[in-house]
Parts: sequence; structure tokens; C-alpha cells
Amino acid sequence: MDLLAHINTFKVPQHVAVIMDGNGRWAKQKGKARVFGHKNGIKAVRETIEAAGNAGIKALTLYTFSTENWNRPKAEIKTLMTLLVVSLKNEVKELMKNNIKLQVIGNQETLPSSVRKGLDKVIKQTENNDSLTLTLALSYGSREEIVNTIKKISKKVVNKELLIEEINEKIINNHLYTFTLPDVDFLIRTSGEKRISNFLLWQIAYAELYFTDTLWPDFRKEHFFEAILDYQNRERRFGKTSEQLDDTNEQTEK
Repeated sequence: MDLLAHINTFKVPQHVAVIMDGNGRWAKQKGKARVFGHKNGIKAVRETIEAAGNAGIKALTLYTFSTENWNRPKAEIKTLMTLLVVSLKNEVKELMKNNIKLQVIGNQETLPSSVRKGLDKVIKQTENNDSLTLTLALSYGSREEIVNTIKKISKKVVNKELLIEEINEKIINNHLYTFTLPDVDFLIRTSGEKRISNFLLWQIAYAELYFTDTLWPDFRKEHFFEAILDYQNRERRFGKTSEQLDDTNEQTEK
């Protein structure tokens, strides 16, 4: 069954975020070390990016490495960082071919210099692409992001560049890591876990949430398309009632 053919391209979410979970458990099921799962998760990343592009989604954010992940064993962290550098080199041609722009959110100063250099190079190469914006959340934590945002805004108030009365949602949005992106419409988490894990807490205020038992290394295009079809069968009310939405739709059609 061609799931892509059943997707209404006029109703796809603008911004999809993915918590890529389950690499360790996938490896354990196969009697392997956790790093084996990370290595096999690369194919899932590639297929998800391709699927997002096929579906006409404009922004895709992947939770690649959290601030909490720095607490993992050093050997695992080193492998993850090495995989990231290698993957960037291997995928840059595909990013250019498919008109995909790469950007990164998170505390990049904590990343190894080799990773920062690799990221900077690909970001520069792809900066003019505009089909899909692929954002990697690296050394990212939403609470840290919000704290940094408060500090930035507070500094402007102290320096009399901004009045307290002027602070609103737009001002906050403009000081987040994701200021160039729309709010998240749809959040996908793999592996059966049902939690947000400090990911884009402000940005997912009205996002639809989707949890699948599929472990990340097994996640493929059809799983992504299934998720999008599920999204399209939901009613997003943004605090309104169904009747209010019906009235709004009727007025729009007139």
C-alpha cells in the first residue's frame, strides 16, 4: 500500500519534531552493545528526512543529543560524536541534491571542535536551500533554552533596550534557539516511551503528540507516513470548540 498517495499534501504539518528513541534497547535485543544501535539508527534518520521531503513538510527537527546525554559513558559519547561527523560528510551531497537546509540548535560550545567544524561547513554549504529545513537539536535542553531566553530578555530590559510591558509571546519566540522556525505542529516519539524528555517545551504548546512502539533503528518511511495520516485525522482546536472551528471553516469557504 502506497501510504504517501493517501496523504493530503494541503494538510501536512509545517513543522515535525522527532524524539529518536530506542537505539540502546534495539541493540540489547540483538545481544550487541548500545553503539550498535546508534550506528543502525542512521538509516532511520535518512529515511525520515526523505519521507518528510516526500510529504512536503517544510521543517523537521530531530532530537539528536540532549544536555542530559553528556552523563552517558564517555565511550558511547565519543562514538556518537564520531558518527555525527562521518554522517555529515556522507550526507552533504544528498542534502544539496534535495535542496535541504541544515541548522543546529542547542549549546554548541559544549560540542567537540571537530563536530562544530563539520556542522559549520555543512550549514554554510546548505544555507541557500529552501525545500526543507532540517534542524538537529544537539547538546539541547529545553529548560536551558528557556533560561537563556530569560537572561537575554532581562539583559535588554536592564540596558533599557526593551520595556517589561513589551514582553509578549512574540518577544520570547524571537529569543529562542528556534526563532527562525514555526511552532511544532506534530511531535513523534519512537520506542513506546510516552514522555517529552525536555524537548521543545515552549514550541510544542499546541502540538499533536504521536507515540509508536517501533524502536528507532527500525523506523522507516512507512512509519513516518502512518504518523502523518494519523495527524491528518485529528481535529486541532487550539482551545476552541469543534462548533467554533466549523463556523470558522464555513466563513472561510464563503
